[in-house]
Amino acid sequence: MQVRVFYHDKCFDGACSASLFTRFHRERIAPGASYEYRGLVHRAGALFDESQFTGDENAIVDFKYSPSPRITWWFDHHQSAFLTPEDHQNFLACKQDPACGSRKFFDPNYTSCTSFLAYIAAKRFGFDTAPLAELIHWADIVDGAQYESPEAAVEMAAPAMKLTLILESTGDPAFIPQLIPLLTEMPLAEVLSQPFVADLLPALLERHHQALELIRSRAEERDGTIFFDITDHPLEGFNKFIPYYLHPEATYSIGLSKSSFRTKVAVGSNPWTKADPEKMVNLAQVCERYGGGGHARVGAISFPPDQTDRARAAAAEIVAELRAKNPFA
Repeated sequence: MQVRVFYHDKCFDGACSASLFTRFHRERIAPGASYEYRGLVHRAGALFDESQFTGDENAIVDFKYSPSPRITWWFDHHQSAFLTPEDHQNFLACKQDPACGSRKFFDPNYTSCTSFLAYIAAKRFGFDTAPLAELIHWADIVDGAQYESPEAAVEMAAPAMKLTLILESTGDPAFIPQLIPLLTEMPLAEVLSQPFVADLLPALLERHHQALELIRSRAEERDGTIFFDITDHPLEGFNKFIPYYLHPEATYSIGLSKSSFRTKVAVGSNPWTKADPEKMVNLAQVCERYGGGGHARVGAISFPPDQTDRARAAAAEIVAELRAKNPFA
């Protein structure tokens, strides 16, 4: 059996979910199956290319729902999991069909897709998740921003943090598919020590420090909201906790950036804020108005790379909205 696993690209939780799915599927569903991996990114326009759904089984993990009948497995935990109401209805109809519903799962209450997938695999299929405790633990920390402090998130002492940096920054399309199987085969420190991984780290750490200084020079905090525009310095990714490391008193952050395939409006909230959660804005709902999505506390919007003006206008509207809704005002 050939299985194609589609995962949230350039994302620690996406890679961990793909790895955990592989091990679960091999141990409990199809021993001897072969696996290939395809990264999915949030971008303007169509998110899926159905011509790639060519496996005997096709799985999507940690990414939006596809109603394609070629998709045989789906796991996601994002509040904005459905592109359209029709997609949501398709999923609800699937859950009424025992064959379909037993292989497609959604729960936005889970911190990471990795921990959600682990729970379903253990409860429904008898999969032993004990050997993967470290992976599940760090997927929750990274995807749920459950760090002890901004320093822990930005200074990146732990192996999982260094792997996150590499995953979010790599421009090599072959790198993450090579890395995915290792994440459930060895401890994270050992994964990091593999030559094809370790060799990338020094240059990326230097780039990380440059991004920190760039954002330091651009970030403006006012009325509890940070804004910065670094579209004139194209980056494939940057550490999303840098704004709170620089401005720990802030509640929200909006960052405008550009990569090779999109102009991105990143919208986040400070994981260490003392604000009353009841007074905080649901950022997924804000991003959905512009065609994006995410979680209640973090989201993003993707525009084509040549539509910086549209992205800048959306960012300005969101900045104004969040500054007007300062929970400490």
